[in-house]
Parts: sequence; structure tokens; C-alpha cells
Amino acid sequence: MHKLLRTAAAAAVSGFLILGSAAAWSADAPQKNWTPPQHKIYGQKLSDDTMAKHPELLSITLHGVPPGLENIYTMFAGSYPERVGNPDDPDDIDVIKKGITILDPRWHRTKDTVKKFVVLMPMRDAKGENVGLVVYAFKEPKGNLNTSASEKAYMAKATQLRDELMKKIPSYNALFDPVK
Repeated sequence: MHKLLRTAAAAAVSGFLILGSAAAWSADAPQKNWTPPQHKIYGQKLSDDTMAKHPELLSITLHGVPPGLENIYTMFAGSYPERVGNPDDPDDIDVIKKGITILDPRWHRTKDTVKKFVVLMPMRDAKGENVGLVVYAFKEPKGNLNTSASEKAYMAKATQLRDELMKKIPSYNALFDPVK
């Protein structure tokens, strides 16, 4: 985004008009706060592998502060690559900083076209340390999102998936290593 603004400013000084896509200039479009490297990172491989093995998921996303940055909370890997680099919401940051888990049945979200149940929980490394956030969005074919039984089932499944994932994370920084 900063590069785009610098380019626009330079063009304005030199008298050029820049025409871009409406999305690039839209106030509704999320502004990225991080740009992933050109190579595929290990965190993205873990996300891809999880999606391939679990058809009950709509998505998985990994969040945290990329190495070398400070207080830049972002989605750094996930099943929607176009969203990588989007800033984290306050609830995402709460999970990272406080180590809480959020069960979100999304039952009042009218903009969502697909019924889903979302679990936001601390991501852990192989030592069991909280190192970020993992978000699992589960398909909910029955639309039965706001029941105690649903909450327990989704929490149990998310915990199982997170515990499988943590065994594959030697350290937080390893999530940003190039895939070999």
C-alpha cells in the first residue's frame, strides 16, 4: 500500500494521472499490513496440507506477528491466499495475547452465504507454547450452529486439529521458512 501511495504521489508531482482498479482505492478493501515472501512458507504448506486432509473445513488460517516486525498482527498463511497480509481483528489479537479461545457460531451473520462454525484458538508449537492464532472454519450443513452439542463438537474437533498441527511446528519462526 505504501508503495502505491508513493507511486501516486510521484505521479501527482510529475503531472501524470494514475488510473487503477476500484478495489485498490476502495475504502472497503482491506489494507494489507504485511507482504509474504515470493516463496511458499512452511505455514502455508501446513495450511494446504490440513485443507487437503479435512473436507469438513471451509478454511484454516494462521495469524501472528511476522519475524522482524513488532505489533504487526496479520494473517500470514491460510486457505484463502488473497487474504494473506490482512490485518488481524481485535478478537484475533486477543487470542494471541491472552491465550483465549473463541467459539463463534456465526448465527447472526447475514452476509455469510455459507453456514459455518468458527473456532479461534491459540496456535502452539511442538513444545506446547502458545505462538500465535489458528482459525478453523467448519462447514455446517445442518445450520444447527447455536446448540451446546455443536459447540462441544466443534471445540473438540478444533482441539484435535490444533494438537496435530502443533506437532509439526518446531518453532514460530519455522512457520516462515521456505518450503523445501
